[in-house]
Amino acid sequence: MRGGVVVAARPGVEDLAVRAEELGLHSFWVNDSPMVHGDPFVALGLCAKATSRIRLGIGVTSPALRSAPAAASGLASLNALAPGRIICGVGTGNTARRTLGMRPTTAATLENFTAALQDLCAGHSTEYREGDRVRDIRFLHTGAQVNTADPIEFVVAALLGPKAAAVAGRHGTGLISFGLLDPTAWHALNDARRHAAQGTPHALDPRTGSYVVTSLHILDEDEDPHGEAARDATGHLVLSLLAFAADTAAGTPAFAEQLGPEEREAVRRLLDRRGTTATAPDRHTKLYPNYLGRIAPQDRDLVLPSLMNTLALVGTRDDLLARITTLEQAGIDELLIQPVIDPPAEMAQFAKLLA
Repeated sequence: MRGGVVVAARPGVEDLAVRAEELGLHSFWVNDSPMVHGDPFVALGLCAKATSRIRLGIGVTSPALRSAPAAASGLASLNALAPGRIICGVGTGNTARRTLGMRPTTAATLENFTAALQDLCAGHSTEYREGDRVRDIRFLHTGAQVNTADPIEFVVAALLGPKAAAVAGRHGTGLISFGLLDPTAWHALNDARRHAAQGTPHALDPRTGSYVVTSLHILDEDEDPHGEAARDATGHLVLSLLAFAADTAAGTPAFAEQLGPEEREAVRRLLDRRGTTATAPDRHTKLYPNYLGRIAPQDRDLVLPSLMNTLALVGTRDDLLARITTLEQAGIDELLIQPVIDPPAEMAQFAKLLA
């Protein structure tokens, strides 16, 4: 199993990328959520200049955030700095859109965006549409501003549904998901991707992978698996799910209904604690500050054991290795951890675990 790291874009992020490369990790990613994190293209530009081997990923951008020409220009520019080392995750913009108080885009729009990025980043022309006006576009650079010769790896963000997996299959891309550690769900996603790939000109590229973003906490002897240390290491993922449930409770009740009574009560407490409601038009300004950052001690009670077990990897070394083997058998190629307590130490632990 390969290992990688996901962090928020910020000044100094290149130092973490250098350390991840020294540890032998495969990839280093930054988030693309403009209202809660820094700019991923700036961050990865710094990482590209500071490293020489590690792959650099954006996880994930969206047509609801950037036009295809703008995103392709950024990606191809990064590819000029780090030839053949760039990975681009694409999605409907679930988090990034919700931090604006807006809904994600559609799977159809995502598919068109993915195809356009693949064409442009390979140096081909593609159809670009604004309203009723349609034009063929391509890079017009005559110098070395962009690199379209070395391949960029594309991965489509998928949660539980088959639509995104089908997009990945039709366009020969990999998959990336967040907190999805259910082997049965991954078997279904990969089956949907393979089925959609049949009969298309885009065969599944063996260089593309399946990635899952999670958190890791290796237990000391006799340590409580749901104690403060474990909650601090995994709480950002748990609170991200609770924030999503709180934000979508009114518009997507089916998701909230999948939660148990204890989880629904945690959603209610989160809304109360943030001073908002599930229908307040400005709830996005209350739910998403410090999104995916280290949680406050007073929020530890919201980090429920049931959600920790679902979204994160917590256990002894032997327990984790057994679980990782099961995930690998389900078709996951790479685990991406989000370290928030002591990133260099957490990355070192992770690399040692996978060695």
